[in-house]
Amino acid sequence: MSTLTPRIAITLGEPAGVGPELVARLAQRSWSAELVAVGDLALLAERAAPLGLPLSIRPLDASRAPRPHEPGELVGLEVPLATRAQPGVLEPRNAAAVVAMLDAALDLCRGGVCAALVTAPVHKAVINDAGIPFRGHTEHLAARLGIADPVMMLMAGHLRVALATTHLALRAVPDAIDRRRLSAVLTVLDHDLRARFGIPRPRIAVLGLNPHAGEGGHLGREELEVIGPTLDTLRAAGLALRGPLPADTAFTPAALAECDAVLAMYHDQGLPVLKHAGFGHAVNVTLGLPILRTSVDHGTALDLAGTGRADPGSLEAALETALGLASRR
Repeated sequence: MSTLTPRIAITLGEPAGVGPELVARLAQRSWSAELVAVGDLALLAERAAPLGLPLSIRPLDASRAPRPHEPGELVGLEVPLATRAQPGVLEPRNAAAVVAMLDAALDLCRGGVCAALVTAPVHKAVINDAGIPFRGHTEHLAARLGIADPVMMLMAGHLRVALATTHLALRAVPDAIDRRRLSAVLTVLDHDLRARFGIPRPRIAVLGLNPHAGEGGHLGREELEVIGPTLDTLRAAGLALRGPLPADTAFTPAALAECDAVLAMYHDQGLPVLKHAGFGHAVNVTLGLPILRTSVDHGTALDLAGTGRADPGSLEAALETALGLASRR
């Protein structure tokens, strides 16, 4: 692979959702990388045509040096669907192809053909309805790569929010936060902020699990028995950590000015703030993997599929982030 022009794999996401048309929109501008669309290429062309998006797709030739992307063109890797997809209509028979699409794109990155992976959104429920256990991109990629502790981090401008737990029912969260897991997540977060984002000594604000960070044990003891002791151990090892902090005040401008990232204990503790700050232009980055992976900040938007009204801003930001991280790497 050329050191000057990287290849970036882009999955089409849920076939009934907005992913295919967002990829087609992405293809309408110039990029400094070769874009490889992974998925059902006939579906991609089918979604582009009624929106008036010119698109020429040529097969991937990994033996050829990559070239910067030209508007209206894409390189493609075919992963066919089991049956035709209609905009807005979920089809469990296509679920296996969606997972195969993700695995094929991952293999391009593992094999050094592509420098990064950008993923359009998938629909977790329909994949599970098809009998395929699937908690999300982050967990699936980590399992395929043999990584025990991946870290989901979303970015909107200068705001970075990482998660100690990802796609779990709320009642399962406290049991999932133990000293081993929390230490592993913070170690990955600190490492990747240094290695991938070039922050020499990342300042990380760590939220408590309970209201008011447990109120000295009166509103829960996780801060006293798990989070606080873990932070003390990691501080002694050189990590710059603040907390455990009450979540309701940790996102004030003054507090955010003193940190490079925030670690939330669960999905809906940190991400509502992040998405309020930059929904539609935020980026999901998976840390702790041997490959680079970025994604959008939104779901499949079934109600917008095929209408031409879906905003490509987050997918564009995900690709721009992938390019930046790949060049730094």
